Amino acid sequence: MGASGWDYAVPYQEDLVGAFDALRRKVFEEREYCWSPGGGWRPEEERLPWPETQEELWAHELVQQDGTHSILDIFRIIGPDEEPDYSTMKQVTEEEALLVLGTRKLTRAHVPRFEEFDHWRWYGRCAVLHDDQGDPQEIYFWGFSGD
Repeated sequence: MGASGWDYAVPYQEDLVGAFDALRRKVFEEREYCWSPGGGWRPEEERLPWPETQEELWAHELVQQDGTHSILDIFRIIGPDEEPDYSTMKQVTEEEALLVLGTRKLTRAHVPRFEEFDHWRWYGRCAVLHDDQGDPQEIYFWGFSGD
């Protein structure tokens, strides 16, 4: 299947981890992820029902191997001084934004250029997006995952 790119925007809140956790819950509850054991391409008798918990989702071997092609493949946000690792997410700092895009305050207009920030498979990024007055409005999450 190959990796899939994904992105989400949520209203800004100071608690980045809280926003991340709430988004993961929403994606899971709304089934906005790949659940290949229940895929419509399988014969009816081989399809498994959608999992009721994230623990049940990740207990399935196929999901462990192929992922969900969504933010559910990312388990934690790392600090600005930590090295990216499998299934982690790192926030774009103001210094990184200035270096890469020439501004400390990212806006929606910068999103098409976010591919210029470092990124790898099974790794996510996030950034605070600001309005024209420089006030934070959204948190934007993006990444590539799945096999």
